[in-house]
Amino acid sequence: MTGMMFSSTIAHCLPQSAMSLSYSRNNRIPIPISSFSFRRRRGNSQNNATNTIICCSTVSTSNSAVNYQNTNTATVGIDGAEVLDCVIVGGGISGLGIAQALSTKYSSRSPNFIVTEAKDRVGGNITTVEADGYIWEEGPNSFQPSDAVLTMAVDSGLKDELVFGDPNAPRFVLWNGKLRPVPSKPTDLPFFDLMSFPGKIRAALGALGLRPSPPAHEESVEDFVRRNLGDEVFERLIEPFCSGVYAGDPSKLSMKAAFGKVWILEQKGGSIIGGTLKTIQERKNTPKPPRDPRLPNPKGQTVGSFRKGLTMLPTAISERLGSKVKLSWTLSSIVKLPNGEYNLTYETPDGLVSVRTRSVVMTVPSHIASSLLHPLSDVAAESLAKFYYPPVAAVSLSYPNEAIRSECLVDGKLQGFGQLHPRSQGVETLGSIYSSSLFPGRAPPGRTLILSYIGGSTNPSILHKASNLSETTVSYGSNPEL
Repeated sequence: MTGMMFSSTIAHCLPQSAMSLSYSRNNRIPIPISSFSFRRRRGNSQNNATNTIICCSTVSTSNSAVNYQNTNTATVGIDGAEVLDCVIVGGGISGLGIAQALSTKYSSRSPNFIVTEAKDRVGGNITTVEADGYIWEEGPNSFQPSDAVLTMAVDSGLKDELVFGDPNAPRFVLWNGKLRPVPSKPTDLPFFDLMSFPGKIRAALGALGLRPSPPAHEESVEDFVRRNLGDEVFERLIEPFCSGVYAGDPSKLSMKAAFGKVWILEQKGGSIIGGTLKTIQERKNTPKPPRDPRLPNPKGQTVGSFRKGLTMLPTAISERLGSKVKLSWTLSSIVKLPNGEYNLTYETPDGLVSVRTRSVVMTVPSHIASSLLHPLSDVAAESLAKFYYPPVAAVSLSYPNEAIRSECLVDGKLQGFGQLHPRSQGVETLGSIYSSSLFPGRAPPGRTLILSYIGGSTNPSILHKASNLSETTVSYGSNPEL
């Protein structure tokens, strides 16, 4: 579930008086409404399963790497079965999505499986908080409304709870002290002021194929974009996008992994434009499969959520799965049995529980999966241990509407989707999402809610900052013109 990650202040829409530290009762000072929330963003990965343990974004174990071990814990049956078809480890959206797919696709066979979650709630990093008239997210903020995600929502009974952002809401990039809109359609390209005229010409020629040939080795995002589209596109558009969406370093992110749909265009057509034209022709020649008529049809490039926040989705799936979801079950070991089955031992509120299953799906963070898989496969465990999770702090702030300059408000709401901050602009925060403008019901009347992110691969020191310091960074640490 990928959110559109921006982060931090409201740029030139805030008065100068809101930008200085003050302990007075000034109603222009933003109110931190969120408990300080750290999360680590997942890096790029591959899914290459070869046996019956499937680890989300990793390789699986091999038969030769496993030795049978006895356990003193009695095996218990689940729903009358001594051996399950599958155990899904992790009750985040990945694990729950797999569980729902099993229930839907194999409903006639009634697959026997469980989802186990170490926490006392489902959802994983999806953390929605509702308090004092606010609804805010401390993890992912939204999702791309693909048919797969919409199907999951509709199958969970949440069709009427879906909300979508305004596709026409402007997105901004902070450059030279000014918020500059990002073009939303091709006809905007000649007129937007984020790039210079020479920069636009360089991008156009590169997209047509007048650029250096691709190297033999795999390129990073930075290498690919600078070669194909020029320095300005990278520095003013792609670099802040990578920081906001991946919290990553574009000089290290794989272009093929992070932006595969763009990367393949050059491979397919010799240039970005050539590949685009070829893709359009292929689509014309390939009939579209019929779309599920139950699905809503969001307009334009937008993002989605639910009326009461993202947590509605994992909660709804969990409620439908019922007793198949086991909370506060902490997996302590996995053992491969001689007959090819697996024995999983859990610490639960009722004591140690041992479960036998024919297959296992791991949807937990890579460092947890690594420790659990070490007895089964050193190769898998060592590969998982190398995954890097950039630290990111999510901070939500509430401003009174009178603290926002009137020209930035439309019908009492901050105009726009959000803003991104290129690292070269000297603003510590990655950017901001205008939460109360993006989705309805996120703030009380007369208040504006801003969700900000700090940290990422280029600023890992945020992990060691106290929450009050980070809130101060978001509120006051921006460009003086903001």
